[in-house]
Amino acid sequence: MNYTYLHRTLRFILVISIVIVGFLALFYLSKVTYPFIIGFLIAFLMNPLVNFFHTKARMPRVLAVILSLLIIFAFFAGLITLLVAEIVSGADYLATVVPTHLETLIDYIEHLFASQIIPLYNQLSNMFDNLGTGQQNTILENIENVGRTIGTTLGDFIQNFFEKIPNIFSWFPNAATVVIFSLLATFFISKDWYQLSAKIGKLLPAKAKSSGKTVFSDLKKALFGFGKAQLTLISITTIIILVGLLILRVDYAITIALVTGLVDIIPYLGTGLIFVPWIIYEALIGEIPLAIGLGVLYIIVLVQRQVMEPKVLSSNIGLDPLATLIALFVGFKLIGFLGLIVGPVTLVIITTLHRANVFKDLWGYIKG
Repeated sequence: MNYTYLHRTLRFILVISIVIVGFLALFYLSKVTYPFIIGFLIAFLMNPLVNFFHTKARMPRVLAVILSLLIIFAFFAGLITLLVAEIVSGADYLATVVPTHLETLIDYIEHLFASQIIPLYNQLSNMFDNLGTGQQNTILENIENVGRTIGTTLGDFIQNFFEKIPNIFSWFPNAATVVIFSLLATFFISKDWYQLSAKIGKLLPAKAKSSGKTVFSDLKKALFGFGKAQLTLISITTIIILVGLLILRVDYAITIALVTGLVDIIPYLGTGLIFVPWIIYEALIGEIPLAIGLGVLYIIVLVQRQVMEPKVLSSNIGLDPLATLIALFVGFKLIGFLGLIVGPVTLVIITTLHRANVFKDLWGYIKG
């Protein structure tokens, strides 16, 4: 028996087992500790701002953390207030415009029924009367089956909807609890950031500490680069939509462009949530030139997003464009829309571990 290969096999099994157990432990622990994970992420992201107030403005660390939290809270509160104000303004505009469009839509439906549906119904009725008894029974049975299927599906949907309403309302107290614990965790973690880092550093071996610093530094750069890339893509989308809407002479072009740019954060769907219903509506009410213009603008936005996303992500995160494109596609195929975010993040983590020689060290351990 070759003991060298036996030892390598055992060490390989040991490494795989530790990795699997580690992932499972993180997965199950995250279910009960996610407020503190959120708090750590917030503290990590706002640490540069806290350091600025602490070092440049000569503030105590506690005061710098409180001021940073207040600035972040004020920013998001202002953003939400602005969004609500724009929604109210848009609702007032729709309240004056929708009735006119609704009348036009009703007239169009009435004309459609009078000119198309009723004559078609009469033709089908005459054809049905000319069929044999067996054919008529078969058609009636198929219609009954379709109606039964639609009724069952609709009934199940309504039942599931009303069954989930209590769960939705019960979510609010839990959400409030999570927010409170996350904010408290953010405060204490940010306040003692460097003390906690020093304590964790003492528990790690020198080699793990060196590799950990490299991984943490690269992940930090990649995380901020990913945020910068998304902001760049959203800004490009917003500008293109704004220019297009101004050319089409659409009212409230700035508001629509800003809202559509924010919706563009949603992977894959993005601007389609705004443009597709809008195009269909304009086509139904007879505004064909505007519908065509919006369709062309939507295609331009889609094409620029697909072309620019791999390039912008790769340039900001430091990845190869082809590898980024592959990560986007594989992530989407494996877990859907969320994979468009998880794919590049996973690629960043693998690349970072490779740069820190983690895989090389593991292979060296397995080889002995």
